[in-house]
Amino acid sequence: MNELVEKIGQCVERGKVNKSSPYPNDMKGMDGADEFTRQALEAAVGPDAILQVCNEGMQRIGARFSRNEVFVPELLMAAKAMHAVMVHLEPFFKTGSIRAKGKFVLGTVAGDLHDIGKNLVRMVIEGNGWEVIDLGVDVKPAKFLEAIKNTPGCVVGLSALLTTTMVGMSKTVQEIKAQFPATNVIVGGAPLTMEAALKMGADGYSPDPQGAVAFLDKVSVANITQ
Repeated sequence: MNELVEKIGQCVERGKVNKSSPYPNDMKGMDGADEFTRQALEAAVGPDAILQVCNEGMQRIGARFSRNEVFVPELLMAAKAMHAVMVHLEPFFKTGSIRAKGKFVLGTVAGDLHDIGKNLVRMVIEGNGWEVIDLGVDVKPAKFLEAIKNTPGCVVGLSALLTTTMVGMSKTVQEIKAQFPATNVIVGGAPLTMEAALKMGADGYSPDPQGAVAFLDKVSVANITQ
């Protein structure tokens, strides 16, 4: 049973989605995250244990990505493997058998149509046990505010790739803080720095998905200890 759980974590880290997936080459033709998760649930392995080992696998690949030991394609494959696991675990979330760490409202700010970075962040964060409400691209402040109102206790992530949209991002952060001062906001994107994030009034900044996960985990722990 423990071996099955370990194999799920390995498949997530390596990006082995299922048996038919040709990636990675050294695991071609082998069972993947999909098959091992099904086998584990049939063997009465608890969904919490499966989710935990998946989170650990995503943390390992995320840390390697931060160290430039792997790159975006590898991270995307890990996220796809994690998604294969989540398909099996979704019924347990719906019944309350397992709970997400929290809810994360995410969107690319108004005037910016880039979504590759946002989508990567979404997949990695979902893989780490968070429920993500993805608002898409070119998201105006009012849409963020509505989503926050409808999602009490959420954390908000703002993405931007264009330098020209940073003014709009700053306005969005300020409007969020004015109406929902207790809401944690993290920003990210190519033109941003920690200094710029702090000037906007954001609570956090990350240049990569793993940094966003670390921020969210700190927020989650803080909420539990309050």
